[in-house]
This record gives sequence, structure tokens and C-alpha cells, in this order.
Amino acid sequence: MTNSGSNPFPRREWTAALLWLTLIAIESTPWFSFQNTGHVLYQLVASLLGPVNESGVTMANTVLREVGHVTGYGVLSWLLFRAWRVTLGSSHAVSWMLSWSVIAFFMTAAVASLDEWHQTFLPSRTGKIQDVFLDSAAALAVQALLFVLLRRSRAGHMEEKQTVTVGD
Repeated sequence: MTNSGSNPFPRREWTAALLWLTLIAIESTPWFSFQNTGHVLYQLVASLLGPVNESGVTMANTVLREVGHVTGYGVLSWLLFRAWRVTLGSSHAVSWMLSWSVIAFFMTAAVASLDEWHQTFLPSRTGKIQDVFLDSAAALAVQALLFVLLRRSRAGHMEEKQTVTVGD
């Protein structure tokens, strides 16, 4: 896990994070405005179910967009954690460190802030501080989940090692 001078740059982890950032940037364009996603959703639902209530589709569009925020920025937070874990490494067999988590969280919050700020310049988009809070909350939740899962995994791994060592 250590990235010393002899280890190559962790391309795979950073490529995944950068591709996800690119996806977020594309979703921040007018193509993915509320009106455009609503129109596409309406057409899809109408083609499957026939005539539909427009207000129901509007509500579904709102919910799907919020789920998209949580999912998108949660995944970004996880991908950044992975990238920093491999980049910064550790001299110990550690699966979670606070520094990796903090950097991943603040980078995700910064991307969310820049994304919403960018949207304030687009006529068909609106930048909202509430979305920054939602995106940052998703990033924080993912980091908390990683802490719990990776610490639990490490504790279980340590118990297995101790059991094997005692039995030998």
C-alpha cells in the first residue's frame, strides 16, 4: 500500500476518480437541467405507461435528481478515498486512516461547491447551497461508512491472525 519512489503512480485509482469527476462536470451542463431531465423522464414514462400526470413526473424528477446528488457525490468521496489511500499509503497494513478520509471529504465538498457555483452562470441551471450541503452530507456518510466497514474488517482480520498465532 505504500507508494514509495519505486512504486508506480496509482493510475487505476486516480483514473476512476477523474472519470467520475468528468461525469459530474457533464451533468452540470444545460443538457442535464431540471427541464431537460424532466422532459426525458416524461417522454420515457409516457411511452411506457401512456398519458401520465405531469406533476407526478415533476415530483419523480425532483426525487431522482436528489438521489443522483447523493449517489454521485457519495461515489466521488469513495473513489477519492481509494485514490488517496494508495497515493499516501502507510508503512503499516492499515485499511483506514483519518487523513485519507479528511482529504477525500474536503475534495468532494470542494467539487460540490465549484459545481454549484458553475451552475449559477448557466441560464438553465441554478446553483443552490442546499445541494452543496446534500452532496457534502453524502460524502461524509460514505466516509463514516468506510470507517465502520474498514475498521470492522481490520478488527476481524486481527482476530483471525491472533487465533492462528495462538493455535500454532
